[in-house]
Amino acid sequence: MNALIGNSRAIASLREEVELLKRSDAKVLITGESGVGKEVLAQAIHRSSKRANANLVSVNCAGVAESLLESELFGHTKGSFTGAYRDKPGLLETANRGTVFLDEVGEMSMRMQALLLRFLETGEIQPVGSLQPHRSLDVRIITATNRGLPAQVEAGAFRSDLYYRLNVVHLKIPPLRQRRDDIMPLTTHFLNTLSEQQQVEPPRLSNEVMQQFLGYAWPGNVRELKNVIERLIVRRAGQQVTAGDSLPWSQDGECAQVDDTGKPVRSVSVADQLFERMVKDGESFWSAVHPAFLLRDLTRDNVRELVSKGLRQARGNYKILLPLFNMKDSDYRRFLTFLRKHELHQPFRRFRTASVADINTSEGDLQRRA
Repeated sequence: MNALIGNSRAIASLREEVELLKRSDAKVLITGESGVGKEVLAQAIHRSSKRANANLVSVNCAGVAESLLESELFGHTKGSFTGAYRDKPGLLETANRGTVFLDEVGEMSMRMQALLLRFLETGEIQPVGSLQPHRSLDVRIITATNRGLPAQVEAGAFRSDLYYRLNVVHLKIPPLRQRRDDIMPLTTHFLNTLSEQQQVEPPRLSNEVMQQFLGYAWPGNVRELKNVIERLIVRRAGQQVTAGDSLPWSQDGECAQVDDTGKPVRSVSVADQLFERMVKDGESFWSAVHPAFLLRDLTRDNVRELVSKGLRQARGNYKILLPLFNMKDSDYRRFLTFLRKHELHQPFRRFRTASVADINTSEGDLQRRA
């Protein structure tokens, strides 16, 4: 999605804010749940600014291991670490006179927070392996997070001085369930653009199906809506979709509804949904989780919760977790390497204290699956 699409007052207010920001280089902090469109808003701010002809560089702070994030942002010199065969400019340098969008900034370690703060104060970059700072840069910083940064500041997990430097203009995007006036225009947009991309006729949604769209809680927000539309296009291109059809989010023909305040009446966590897809539907971790995480459709917390849920069933044994998540025994090293690289690994000892009932349930599930 390349524009702020919707008819809600919230989207109209955001469009007004983007118009006001055209005359400013002020830092912007965008907050909201995962999938609400924070990067889309950052793109709109950049495109409307005087920096529109320069680069917009996006960095997912949760998707890059801390050991690599410094090099990605600030660059490195030849020989600074194993594999550094040449000098490499960082993303900040490639965005000079443009904009850098730091997504999930709340996931930054304290050390990376200190490095970012120094850059904001001086504008200078110091590549990994360099003994002194390089030239100053002219970069606008836009950040986003689905975490409550004030609470993190209070808990000592996020620097207060960095928070106040980033929070010059604060834009909050409400979840989709609280702006249901946007569901129909977004649905129409995705039906048309995604069908055109795949060169097929779009599915035709009945009034009953549209009412289900309007009533669904959309825990994954706009990203989930887009994924649902894309799956419908794959399965039902050019066909009528009626209330009797099994819709992509449905569980036993039902969907999570919202009350008059927009709060979900029944909510299933992302980790629970993924667990169900693997344990009951037979999908592999490598197809259900791995690509979605790399594409930023899943957060670290989503995957950590999923791994914890699996370890609870597997009594803290990662090798037992492999068949539970439909992986081969030969995937053991690859799986642990992936978890450690992205700081998703969970201590197994606390799961070894599972109750006898949990152990029997886990063994029974594994025997049935065998």
